[in-house]
Formats: sequence, structure tokens, C-alpha cells
Amino acid sequence: MAVNENTELEELIRNAGGSEAEVEDDDGAGLDLVTLLLVARRSLPWVVLLIMLGLTGSWLYLRYTKPIYQSSSILKIDEKTEASALGLGSVLGGDLRQGGNKLSGEIELIKSNIIYEHLKDSLALDVNYYVEGTVLENELYGLSPFKVMYKIKDGSLYNKRFDLTFSSTQQFRISYQYQGQEISADYRLGQPIVTPAMELLLTSTSWMSEGVVGKKYFFIVNDGGSISNYLNKGLNVQVINPDANTIQISFTDFNPSKAQAIVNKIDTVYLQEKLAQKQEATQRQLKFLETQIIENKDSLQDAEKDLEEFTSRTRTYDVRGNLTNISDKLIAQEKARLELQQQIELLDEIAALVDQNQLTLNEETSISESIPGLKRLGDEQVAQQIARLNDLQWNLRRVSRSYQPTTFTVQQLQADVNLVKNSTQRLLQQNRRLLVQQLNETGIEQDKLRAELQQIPGLATQQTRLQRPFELYQKTYTMLVEKKMDFGMAIAGTTVDFQILSPASGPGAPIAPVRMVVYAIGLAAGIVLGLAVIAVRYFMHNTVTSVRELERATTASVLGVIPTYDKEKMSVSRLVVDKNPKSAISESIRSIRTNLDFISSAKKKRLISVTSTVSGEGKTFVTVNLGGIVALSGQRVVILDLDMRKPKVNLAFGTENVKGVSTILIDKHSVQECIQHTSIPSLDFISAGPTPPNPSELILNARFDEMLAELYQQYDVILIDTPPVGLVTDGILIMRKADIPIYIVRANYSKKTFLKNINKIIRANNFTRLSTILNDAQASGLYGYGYGYGYGYGQGYYDEAVPDKSLVQRLRKQFS
Repeated sequence: MAVNENTELEELIRNAGGSEAEVEDDDGAGLDLVTLLLVARRSLPWVVLLIMLGLTGSWLYLRYTKPIYQSSSILKIDEKTEASALGLGSVLGGDLRQGGNKLSGEIELIKSNIIYEHLKDSLALDVNYYVEGTVLENELYGLSPFKVMYKIKDGSLYNKRFDLTFSSTQQFRISYQYQGQEISADYRLGQPIVTPAMELLLTSTSWMSEGVVGKKYFFIVNDGGSISNYLNKGLNVQVINPDANTIQISFTDFNPSKAQAIVNKIDTVYLQEKLAQKQEATQRQLKFLETQIIENKDSLQDAEKDLEEFTSRTRTYDVRGNLTNISDKLIAQEKARLELQQQIELLDEIAALVDQNQLTLNEETSISESIPGLKRLGDEQVAQQIARLNDLQWNLRRVSRSYQPTTFTVQQLQADVNLVKNSTQRLLQQNRRLLVQQLNETGIEQDKLRAELQQIPGLATQQTRLQRPFELYQKTYTMLVEKKMDFGMAIAGTTVDFQILSPASGPGAPIAPVRMVVYAIGLAAGIVLGLAVIAVRYFMHNTVTSVRELERATTASVLGVIPTYDKEKMSVSRLVVDKNPKSAISESIRSIRTNLDFISSAKKKRLISVTSTVSGEGKTFVTVNLGGIVALSGQRVVILDLDMRKPKVNLAFGTENVKGVSTILIDKHSVQECIQHTSIPSLDFISAGPTPPNPSELILNARFDEMLAELYQQYDVILIDTPPVGLVTDGILIMRKADIPIYIVRANYSKKTFLKNINKIIRANNFTRLSTILNDAQASGLYGYGYGYGYGYGQGYYDEAVPDKSLVQRLRKQFS
């Protein structure tokens, strides 16, 4: 019923207003810090509970999660070989340190099956030993009290669990699943276990002791694939500093000592593998060098033979050098030819002078002066004969001037001149013939040299063609021989500059789960969920909780606040102020009575109507107890129950509702007949009477005003319990007649949308004196009004007994 009423009211408020220009108060549209703090305070137990649940979840996670340990080492890789240092890499067409700085290739090598196979051979990874604990099992790497030697015939037994229970240090029971059946048997250590599917032999180790009795052990035989997957999953290799060629090798496992052993073994195996690879590469390179030397040697010998045949055929080692020699010879021959021609011409001139008998112009001129070129002949005999002939001729001329030609002296001198002349001419002719012969020989020699010069380009080409492979093979052969000697050093000197900067050490603390991080996550999760609860409760908080909300959302004044009455649990509203005159609720209603006097003086008669939006907000409780407080002040008070559809005033006083307002308005009973008395002498009431079919028409009847006039004559204050105005219009009609209309709002019950209806009623009906009361308020809802009735009375003024609450009740109240 209450849900239907709330729905109808909210629909009424949304549709209200029509064309009327209404200005709503939007102050409450923003963040209400007071309400937020109130919700947060009320949600604090939930927040604490969620935080405790988060921390508990973290503890359970740590308790039932295996810790993961990581062991790591840092390596510095800078590969070098003696052959590379001597420059052999450039000879072979590449650097022997291929991939030396390519750390990604080294990472792939470390994570390759090559390293994994070495690890399988050097570490006992094929069998895992475990002991069961209270919650989790622990791997006994290197600590197992027994050792398993096996021969698996059926591959389905790989990666299967074999359970062991020791009844003594020598006796055990083994059980395992095979082909859907559990097989169990008792054996002794050292006794072979032979089945068609496998052969096992269990022996004790140094860790065997009496403590193994009663404990549960099991082992698993791993195949190669599972071991590789295990290594690949736990191994992590990453580059730390590419410039420094440093990498980090790390391995994660549930067993810290196993992780450390694997990392150390990887370092060792990696070093061995790198050295083996480099030695193998060195041997291959050496073999290649030897093959190349043999092939090059054969080619060099063939080139030498071809060059030797060419030298024998051409009789020269340097064709291009012969070109220069021939050119020089041709120049020399040409000079000699010109010289010979000049000498022949000179001889011809001398012979002509001899024939003319006129070697010199006068006796005083010498032969060298008359014939300057005579010295060029370089023949002293000719020079002497010419000089003798010249002297005889000039002597003959002198004698002939003194003697006759017939004289013996002249004739004798003439004979001498002729003899010398003939001898000189013969000598000149002989020399000329020699010079001509030499000139002819020079021409022949020149022709030979020119022929040889024409053959030189072809010979040079042939020599170059033969010389090129010879020089190439010779250079390559010499270089290969030298490098073979150098590379011999690399066979024993191949090294890997492999430094372990940080060796693997036993991890002290697990990397996961990190206790502080897990607890921080649990704490954060609890806080976040707690904040989410606060946010959800805040956004779902659609009821009025405090006077501040009431003041912000309505224009009506607040008469006061009535605290929650929790002394006893009441099924219906009752009069309680007469039984507890010093209680907090009584004092709060007295405060309201005092505030009423400021609105309307107590010296004149007053009509006070009490209404609310929907049923259940406490208007009957406030009406009855406010009437009691006013009556206790000495005023005569009568309470009218005009909620004829759901009458409750008679229930508050514990009487029947056979007659009342409805029977008065239809003149069935008189006012005096319907007045009922209460435990307070000056407080009376008239119940609603039987429910009529037309309550609104009865109120509009003139008989209603007559009833009020009659009651004014007898009472000072008329309190009317009206119907809820959010559902019917009866309450509005009565409020228009009231001196002081009071609107009840119940804390944590009345919707915030109800407050908009109060503003609408005030604007529509011009209720300037309409006041509100916050009913059933908790301690936080009394903010700003608690001092109105409690200040100055001192501690212990209130005489109400606060019932003791158990822990369960207090928690239930906190979480409600």
C-alpha cells in the first residue's frame, strides 16, 4: 500500500504545475557534503568489513599460492679470435665475429634446444620429487630422501604422478594410475619394480632419515617435451645494455635452489657451447685455407710456365722497358746518321779544296782556320796530310817566284806536292767510303729497331695478360700461406670474452606473490569497494535524513525535530509524553510547543492541523503527543481525527471508533456524545467514526464549521489529524481553515521528492504559516536543533531508561 502511495505521489509531483511558471530550488542538485558524510558514517562498518574481507582474501591468496622465486645472472659478451685480430676476416670475405654484437642472436642461442639438451644431460630435470605439506606440496630438488632410476616402456606413464608412502626407512608403498586403474604395491628400497609398462628402481640418498615415515611423497617422470616447455616457460633472457653487450639470464621456479642451479648451469653450458662453436668454425676455416692454398699453388705454377714460355720466345722480361730502349737506340742512330752525313760532306769539301790547290787563302792562315770542321773528323792522319800538303804548296809558290819551272828545285818540289796531294786524295776517298758504309749500317739498324717497335704493343698485351694471373696467384698464395700461419694460432687461441658480471645467487625473497603488494591490493580493493558502497548508498539515498536537507529543499520554517522513540516498540502511535515527561522526546515536543507560541499566541484559541505526504510519516504520533504536551501546560486541548479513511487516533488512546466526526457531520451524534477523555484531564479527542463514502463532501458541509465553533467554546486548542495531502485533497481543505498548518516529514522514510510537494502546496494555497517537523530523527538528524530543548538542563535530566543492547543488536543497527 505504501509503495503504491509513493508512486502515485511522485507521479502527481511530476505532472503538477501545468502552465504555471514554477521555479524549483536546485540547491540540493549538487553534492551534499552533509548527506555524504552521514552516508559515509553509516557505511563505515561496511567499509571496515570490506577492508577486512580484502585483507583476508590477500592472506588466503598468500596462504594457498606457491611463491615464485627468480635467480638471475648478468653476462658480458664480447667474442674475439686471434684470426679476427690478425685481419683474416677480411681475407675470407666477412668478419669471423659474426653476431658478436648481435645480442639477439645470442639470446636465441641461450633459449635454443642446443642449450636445453645440455641442461637435460647435466641437471637431474627428468624426475621431480615432491613432499605434500599441510596446504601445498614442496619440491625436494636435491633434498629428496630417495632417488628414482627408470625405464619407461609405455609413454603414457610420462608426466604422471607416482605416490609414495614410507612405512619405514626401507619399506614403501607406491601407487599410480595406469589405463584408468589405480595400481598399488609394497616394495623395499633397492628392489626393482618391473611391470610390462616400466621398470623402476628406488634407492635411498643421504637425506633418508626416520622423519620420512608417515609423510606423503610423490615423483613425476618428465619426457623431453615437458622439460623443454618447463625450461622455455621459466627462462627469460633480455638485453640490459646493448652498448656494453650485457645480457641478463633469469629463471623463475617455485624452488629457489633449483632456479639458481639452472641459471648457473646455463652460464656454464653457454660458455662451453660458444667455445665449441668457435673451435668448430676455426677448424672449418683452416680446412678451407688449406684447400685454397693447394688450388692456388697449382694455378700459380701454370701461370709461371706460361710466363716462362713467353720470356723464352720474346727474350725479354720487360716488354714495356724494351720500348724505351728501342726508342733511345733510334734516337742515337739518327744522331749518328746525321753526324756521318756531315762528315761525308766535310770530306767532299776538303777533297774539292785539295783539287783546287787552294787549301788556305794566304800563307799566314792556318788549316784549322781555313777548314774549321776538320777537327770534327777526329782523324789526325787526315789533318796532318792536309797540313803537309798546304805547306808544300805554299813552299812551291815561294820557290816558283824565284826559279824557273824547269829548274830541278821547282820540279822536285812539284813532285813532292803531287805525291802528297795524291796520297791525301786517296786518304779522303778511303775515309769517305768508310763513312758511307757506316751510314748504310746505321740505316739498316734503324729499320730493325722500327720493326721491333711495331711488335711491342702486341707483346705488351700478351705479357700483361700472362702477368696478371701470375701476380694475382702469387699474391694470394703468399697471403694465404701467411694467414695459415696466423690462423694456426687461432686453433688454440680462440677465446670468448665471456664475463659473469653477477653470478646467480639464491633468491632470498619470492618475486611473486609480493606480500606487501598483495596486502596493498587487498586493502585497496576493500577501500575501493567501501567507497563504491558509499557512492551507491549516496546516490540511492532518496530520503530526508537531516534538518539541513529539510531546510534546503523547502521554504517552510522548521518547528523542531522529534528524535526516535526506541524505549519500546509500538505497533500503532500512542501517547507517551504523560508516562515519560522528562524524556528527550517529551522535551523536543515542548520545544515545538514553544515555537508554536511564536507563530500564534497561546492566549487565543488556535486551530492546528497536522498532515503529511503519505501514511506512516508519524502525523498521528505527533498530533497525539503534541496535544498531550500542550494539555500538560494547562490549556484545554481536543484532538479531531479527520483521517476518516484510515483513522488512528482512537488506536493511540486504545478506544473504539463506533462514533465520531463522521457521525457528528451527519447529525447522528452530538459533539458532546462523541468527546472521549484521556489520562490527561485537559486532553480530549473525537475519533473519526465509521468511514463514510464521501469524506471530502462532509468536510465541505457547513456542519463542519459549526462543529469547530462549538469546540472553540469549550477548548483552547483544536488539533486536527488530517489525511495525507499527497493522496487526497481533504487535508488541503482543512489546512486552509487552520491557524497553524503543520507538515510532518519522517527522517529516513520520507522521499526527497515529497519536499517539492510542500513547496507546491505553499505556493498554490499561500500557506505563509505552514511549518514542518522532522520526526523520528537519529542523533545526526538533530544537527542545529538539539540545543533547542536540551541546552542548560545538565547531564542526567532525561529520565528515560536506555535499554541495553547486545553486540548483535548494535551491529545489526549499524549495518541496517
